[in-house]
This record gives sequence, structure tokens and C-alpha cells, in this order.
Amino acid sequence: MKRVIGLSLALLCLLALTSCYGLRQINELAIVTAVGLDLGEKPDMIRVSVQIIRPADARGQTGAPSGGTGEPIYSVSAEGKTIFEAIRNLGRFTSRRVYWAHNFVIVMHEDYAKKGIADMVDFFTRNHELRMNTWVAVTPDRPDEVISTITGLEVVPGEAVDRLFRDNEVAGQAPGSNMMSLEETFLSRSSQSVLAKVSLKPRGISNKKPGEHGSIKQVELAGAAVFQNDRMVGWLNPKDARGLLFFIQHLDSGIEVLSCPNRDAKATAEFRHARMKVKTIYRNEKLRFDIRLKTDADIVESGCDIPISEIRSDLTKQLEMRLKQGLEDVVDKSQHKYRSDFLKLGDVFRNEYPMEWHKLAAKWKQVYAEAEVNVTVKADITSTVLKAAGRGVK
Repeated sequence: MKRVIGLSLALLCLLALTSCYGLRQINELAIVTAVGLDLGEKPDMIRVSVQIIRPADARGQTGAPSGGTGEPIYSVSAEGKTIFEAIRNLGRFTSRRVYWAHNFVIVMHEDYAKKGIADMVDFFTRNHELRMNTWVAVTPDRPDEVISTITGLEVVPGEAVDRLFRDNEVAGQAPGSNMMSLEETFLSRSSQSVLAKVSLKPRGISNKKPGEHGSIKQVELAGAAVFQNDRMVGWLNPKDARGLLFFIQHLDSGIEVLSCPNRDAKATAEFRHARMKVKTIYRNEKLRFDIRLKTDADIVESGCDIPISEIRSDLTKQLEMRLKQGLEDVVDKSQHKYRSDFLKLGDVFRNEYPMEWHKLAAKWKQVYAEAEVNVTVKADITSTVLKAAGRGVK
């Protein structure tokens, strides 16, 4: 009898293991591809906007399939006292359960970011469905409009923003900020957070009205939002954001437009294999950072009527000066304008002087602002690539 009972229990366990417990059908889910966070209309309220994909209508066809609407996405917003309450309130408008596992991006309005993003970090890192490589950005525009604007070559706006982030190193004017990097700096005592800036720009051209340039808004990825603890304190322009990338993402290449000597014309240099080292020196309670950048470069476009070999030295000095100025500008904003160590120089100091760091950690903001920073740039134009105006390369 005991053997029969034991065998029955074993069979029940096997049935439980092979059952579809917790199964979710795709036609029962509202698959989110982008999220917007903003302040609500009433005080102390949060507005959550979500972009939900319509699988039947997101196949890129021109006509709507049978039973479809032709729109690839469905966007809806709801408000609540917390993010979770606002999401639950989405159930009043959506006929399916919100599913987060395929979300590409979280876009926050700058006013929301300035009040503090601790609740956002807490909620989305606790959510077991959310991927930690989800992109995070701040916008001066309406987040619900940003996440619902069809842009670029993609049918789904969230996917278009995802591809902008994946290829952002080509332009090199915004950090590739995601939930993983945000949580890392959010929990760190030695560095501050910095997130990419996305905005809407009237740059697209309508196929129906090609003469109306800028008649369609496009999402632009350029610039960055600077944080002190969990609150946004200001913006970095695209030029400063590129200088930022040397510190936090090891920017490998980029371009600089240089002036031709003795002529109102331009030459374009592409620097590559950029290598930056930061050395920390702490003596007599004085802190100094020595920042050294070395890079090779090619002249990829030239309007100069002088052989590049004759003006190589001049162009090299210009390139070094531009790169040095870019680094010094972003360091100055970090130390003095925003007093926020988003360049992660505190990490360098902590790793090299762990004992001293424990003594200075509580007043790092002041110590960092008073630290001496020296920037040195060494460039080498190794290839001229192009021929000088009809005279050949010498």
C-alpha cells in the first residue's frame, strides 16, 4: 500500500513538472517596447506612458492586414502616486496584461529627473521581467511623444531608439546609458550618474511633400543629463558629451573639422585608436589628476589647396588643441559647474589610494572640486588618404 501511495505521489510530481504552469500566450500580453516617465497633472502624481507593439501590424507592410488597424504601435498613459500604481491603472485602458521583457528604452522628462529618480531605479531593478540592458535616457520634450514618434527606418519607435543607442559610437555624442550602468553609478560612493539625452528635431522630409524640409520630427540622440545623487542638475551639450565618452566608455574614434592654413577652407581629420590614461597623485593632502590622451589620425577630407604633407604639422597642432579643449571643458563642468564626479575620477583615486579614499569619501564633492587636473594630448596624423587639389600626395 505504501508503495502504491509513493508511486502516486511521484506521478503527481512528474505531472506538475511537465505542465504549463505560468504559461502566457502572446495574444494575451501587451508587449511594451518603450516607457515614458513624467510628472502628472496633479501634484505628487507620476504619469507612465507605454508603447505597446501590435504584432500583426508591425511587419512593415503598407496596408493593414486582416483585422488590423495599420498602426504598428498602441500608446497609452496613466497616472498614479507611484510608478507601480500608475502601471496598474493602465489596466483600465489596456485589454491585455502589460509585459516588460521586450522593453527597449525608458525615457524620463527632465522635470521628473530633477525631482529624483530613486523610485524609478528601485522599481525597474526589482522588476524581474525587465532586462538590465534596457536603455535609459532623459528628454526636454514630452516622453509620451518621444516614445510614440515613428522615426528612421524602423516601424516600431522603441526599436528605432534601440538602434540609435547601439550605433551611437559612430557619432560619439551621447553615452550608451542603460539600467546596468545607471544602477552601478547610483549605488557608487565615488561617481555620479550621467544619462543620454534624446529629443525631437524637425529634420525628416515627408515623401508626400518633399519640398517641406523638416516637416517630420525625428528622435535625436545627442548630449547628456548630469546627476548629483538621484537628481538631475543640468545638461551636457553634444561636444561635452563626446569628451565624457573618453572617460566612461573609452571612445576609440571620432572626427574634428580643422582650418586650412592661410585659407578660408576646411579639412576633416578622423582620429582613431584613441588611448587615454588617468594618473592620480596625492601628496601633502593635495590631489592631482594627470590625463593623457594619445591618438592616431587620418585626413579624410580636405579643401586645402596645399599638399597635406606641407601642412601636416599645423593640422596636428589644431587637432591636439581641439581634443584638449574638449576634455578640459567637460572636466570644468564636472568639477565646478555641476560639482558632480560623473567622469568617474573618484573610482580612479579610490583604486589607487584605498586608505586615503576612506578618509576623503565623506567630503569627496569638495575635494574633487579643488583637485588639480592637467590634460595632455598627443596626436599623430599617420595618413593623408586623399590627394591635395590636383597636386597629388607628397
